[in-house]
Amino acid sequence: MNDVVLIIDIMIALFIIVIIAWYVHDKYVQRDHQLLVNYPIIGRLRYVFEEFREPFRQYFGDEKFYESKDKLDWVYKAARDLPNYASFSPSQPLPKPKFMLRHATIVLNEDEVDTHFEVVFGERRKYPYHAKSIIARSAMSDGSISPEGTRAFVRGSFMGNFPINSGEGGLTSNFFVTHRNYKPEYMTVVHGNILQRYAKKIVQKLFNGAMAADAYRSLVFKKDPEAETYVFDLKSEIFHRPNWEAPLENFPKEVPQDMPDIILQLSSGLYGARDKQGNFDPNRYQKTMRFCKMTELKIAQGAKQTGGKLIAEKVSPAIAYYRNVEAHKDLFSPNRFPFANSVEELFDFVGRLQNLSEKPVGIKIVISDIENIEPYAKEIKKRVDEGNDAYPDFISIDGGSGGSATAPIEMMERIGLNARDSIYLVDKILKDYEVRDKVKLVASGKVLTPDDLIIIMSLGADFVQIARGFMMSAGCIRARYCSGTNGHECPVGLATQNKSKRKKYFVYKHAKYVRDYHNNLLKGVRSLLAVMGLKNVNQLNKHRLIFVDKDAKVHDNIDSVFKRRLDIGKDLGDEFHES
Repeated sequence: MNDVVLIIDIMIALFIIVIIAWYVHDKYVQRDHQLLVNYPIIGRLRYVFEEFREPFRQYFGDEKFYESKDKLDWVYKAARDLPNYASFSPSQPLPKPKFMLRHATIVLNEDEVDTHFEVVFGERRKYPYHAKSIIARSAMSDGSISPEGTRAFVRGSFMGNFPINSGEGGLTSNFFVTHRNYKPEYMTVVHGNILQRYAKKIVQKLFNGAMAADAYRSLVFKKDPEAETYVFDLKSEIFHRPNWEAPLENFPKEVPQDMPDIILQLSSGLYGARDKQGNFDPNRYQKTMRFCKMTELKIAQGAKQTGGKLIAEKVSPAIAYYRNVEAHKDLFSPNRFPFANSVEELFDFVGRLQNLSEKPVGIKIVISDIENIEPYAKEIKKRVDEGNDAYPDFISIDGGSGGSATAPIEMMERIGLNARDSIYLVDKILKDYEVRDKVKLVASGKVLTPDDLIIIMSLGADFVQIARGFMMSAGCIRARYCSGTNGHECPVGLATQNKSKRKKYFVYKHAKYVRDYHNNLLKGVRSLLAVMGLKNVNQLNKHRLIFVDKDAKVHDNIDSVFKRRLDIGKDLGDEFHES
């Protein structure tokens, strides 16, 4: 008993000594924080609370960035395929101003609504792309997203039969996780020996498949820095990656059926279609396009009107291999696309890619006003009249808010119109120039739920790319630690290259969540179409919408609303931008 008391006394004495030393340090020694001089020790609570503010922000209070917390809850429930009904009333009603949907006097039953959501891109190309869904996972690079996260998205895309945009990081090995029926002529294959395979099976028995795969990879590749560039197939116990050095004729003539529909994004860095000197490599581009359905040239994205930025901590040896760059160095792409010094030059490059791939090619832009889109419309019209089809098969319009999880804060909410303004404006200008039927319009930006899809498509979009919603379906808790700067890492392992965090990410579980989120989006769209009395999503148009302003005044003429807002006339006021 006396010994226990003595130990307790010693611990109390040590605690008091530490507190006194800490007090003295804060008040008389350190000179970094003014607050701690006046409030030693207790003042540190301020920094603790500040550190926890972001990761815990979403759990307290109402949602401010999106229309409501209910919409975010819808995403998480849809990803888990849970019923999405609310009792009594919304927990956070949608704020005014807002769009409303016109419902039909005589509604349809859901089984009367078309289940096909096909969109065709590049009808003029030899290999047009027939998308089986109106929804794609938007551009998120393997690099900004962890390898495990990319694999979850790829598997979810394949299972859900919807397209996935590669992001500017290009087509990496992780996009081949579902591709098993490959030929060795275009694939590099690595086998382990009998002892290594036996060791893997022991680890798998004792723990799980993910740990077994990691242990097996370490045994087979040892300290090879490019070990992670190989995809592991647990069933065949084989590692494989595309052999980009193989001749073009070795690559498949058509996209393999055991791969998802991939949209290759080509940014100013030309990753995935460049040589080691950073120049465009037409041969590598053609090889890459043997696995992709179409190409999107990223001229701009969200608020990020700059080249892509990947900090050194995220430029792993695997990412360096994929992008033909040096590992562990900041990777900042040029602001201007190298073949976009003029609209004419950009369209000529689009035509060059169309000829090389024989597949659709489009551009991704952000607009602030008519002057951003009119030059494109004029050039398309000019080329159509000349019989020259070297112009974009589609134009992706991104909203100005945010930008691929990481954008300069000074640009967020200051650069670019929101997605709804943008889509309406681009649709109108293309119609004014009589070329709307020549170009598909793709929208992205704050689209989370089925009603968002209905609204953006009513305003003119043919197709929608979603980033944030798919991120949340894949496990994102919106801690806003995506960039990896200041020692912050994505806590769930989705948007980090930190091995200790990303290795614990549940690839197969989240792949199902990604699939179910997409499926429930389409299910919700069908439900809304039924209430609106429409049998097909192609029947949507701006006349299906009503706008309610901040004073609860109802506007049933959407053209007049946008005319005042976008100075295709005068201003409706800041209230509309908030909608």
